[in-house]
Amino acid sequence: MQAFEYIDAKTVSEAITLLGEKGDKARLLSGGTDLIVQAREGKRDLDWIIDIKSIPEVNELRFGSESGLTLGSAVPCYQIYGNESICSAFPGLIDATKIIGGTAIQGRAGIGGNLCNASPAADGIPPLIVLNATCVIAGPNGERELAVEDFCTAPGQTALEKGEMLVSLKIPAPEENSSSFYLRFIPRNEMDIAVVGAGASVVLDDTKQRIVSARIALAAVAPTPLFAEEASALLTDKEISEDVIEEAAQAAQTIARPISDMRGTAEQRTHLVGVLTRRALNGAIERVQNTA
Repeated sequence: MQAFEYIDAKTVSEAITLLGEKGDKARLLSGGTDLIVQAREGKRDLDWIIDIKSIPEVNELRFGSESGLTLGSAVPCYQIYGNESICSAFPGLIDATKIIGGTAIQGRAGIGGNLCNASPAADGIPPLIVLNATCVIAGPNGERELAVEDFCTAPGQTALEKGEMLVSLKIPAPEENSSSFYLRFIPRNEMDIAVVGAGASVVLDDTKQRIVSARIALAAVAPTPLFAEEASALLTDKEISEDVIEEAAQAAQTIARPISDMRGTAEQRTHLVGVLTRRALNGAIERVQNTA
């Protein structure tokens, strides 16, 4: 591994200043499960690694039934799925946090780092998209917010500008009769990178037989995780039926732009989009219907 300077930042403003000084030669360290590997393999040419785990704002984990969830960018997965209130409110997010690496990885890796790594196959991003999450970004010009679906701009690239950092994620409180679901396809249990991932959230009416609204998101089928906006809109104010679910699944397939690689062909991935979208929607619907 190349030599670099390790800096333990104590405040958001300090981290921003350091990032501004070094630009692409500096990277933030929270969990480090991606960054350290990239540095060791020579994929990152770094002078500074800036540890942000001592910054209070990035460690915040706060949930309220009306205020929603504030998830600091350095909060590790195990703290998220270890919170019963969060598990109940955002099961789709929990689906993802429990399959990011193994138990040891989940002790360090977080959803914020998963998002900033900007892998097209990231498991943590589709649940954030379907839960309508917002990124809280701090930089030299102050603070701004950005919808999660607009955060990743290309493989390994984000909308963060020079000197900016992701401080936290905000997820609105769940609506009544709502739930979410995430799943992925992998060829074997030992292979942790999704061939395709699909997430869905739904809001049902009081009868739990009609969809008020829905959101669908996909992973590993385009240069960035995708919000299937048109497919989601097809479900608005529709009675739940196999035909309605199938129509949305087919619409989701049309936005997929997969490649063929060692993990699967483009044709297989397109087929899987339909399969997993149906399963994700049905999973989210069943979670609502099974709630007393």
